[in-house]
Amino acid sequence: QVQLAESGGGLVQAGGSLRLSCAASGRTFSRSAMGWFRQAPGKEREFVAAISWNGGSTNLADSVQGRFTITRDNAKNTVALQMNVLKPEDTAVYYCAARAFGYTMTSSQSSGYANWGQGTQVTVSS
Repeated sequence: QVQLAESGGGLVQAGGSLRLSCAASGRTFSRSAMGWFRQAPGKEREFVAAISWNGGSTNLADSVQGRFTITRDNAKNTVALQMNVLKPEDTAVYYCAARAFGYTMTSSQSSGYANWGQGTQVTVSS
């Protein structure tokens, strides 16, 4: 098992930036792809971004392309989501997720992830 803890959420005005961080502990972190998902009130959880085990491959949802960046630091067991030019529609609870050990490539499906954090709220005001 890997435990995930998100941080960095908050309230920001439209056009602003936030950086979310996810700290992993437990089993080996570096052999799993990681992802970020979000869930807005009344909506289903949706894919935001994913990164392969070594950071060599990333995948971003169309809605955040050009605005969000996902990175990871395996030495520190962390993955980050840099969010720029935020929009009110980005308001949601953001979740960090880890694929099972050995699943090194990205997935945009929530069912492809074995472990989830508790989530951090991001609110973008207009």
